[in-house]
Amino acid sequence: MIADHLAQSYRSGELQSAESFGKPMKESEGYLETPDEFRMPFKVLKNAGVTPPEVQLFHQRAELRAQLESATTDDARRALQQRLSELEQMLALRLEGMRASGRL
Repeated sequence: MIADHLAQSYRSGELQSAESFGKPMKESEGYLETPDEFRMPFKVLKNAGVTPPEVQLFHQRAELRAQLESATTDDARRALQQRLSELEQMLALRLEGMRASGRL
């Protein structure tokens, strides 16, 4: 049914008049930071209105990286680097646990 509708839209010219026609789709925020094996399951959960805890960890990691880049003092950089390191270790352990349990 979807394919028929798309074909009809293409034939009528409606599809070609769309602003994004023929252009690659924009990647959603955090897409490149998300491991390949999580991209589709997380997209399904997002569409269902469910946010996995791992996604929040990826957002926190991105935020810490941005703060680290804009840090102005050595003390602030060290503290942010320590927090980032701890977060990345926790994230790595969670992902490894998921791999070991077969959930990944």
